[in-house]
Amino acid sequence: MKTIAISIDEPTLIALDRLAGKGRARRKRSELVREALAEFLARREEQEQEAIERAAIAKHRALLARQAKSMVAEQARP
Repeated sequence: MKTIAISIDEPTLIALDRLAGKGRARRKRSELVREALAEFLARREEQEQEAIERAAIAKHRALLARQAKSMVAEQARP
């Protein structure tokens, strides 16, 4: 594990310390920051994947619409 230095504004630090002190077992600031950063990165990665998927759907929207229409028509045949 690597050690880095970051700057945090006073209100955020106060909130972090308040969160770290909750409960019976006091948690370390670094543990909370690592957990928050991991959650942020996971959400960001998910958002990026969704954007890629939306772009692919938008690019092929007309083709997908034709295929869907064709499938519905085929299933409606007696």
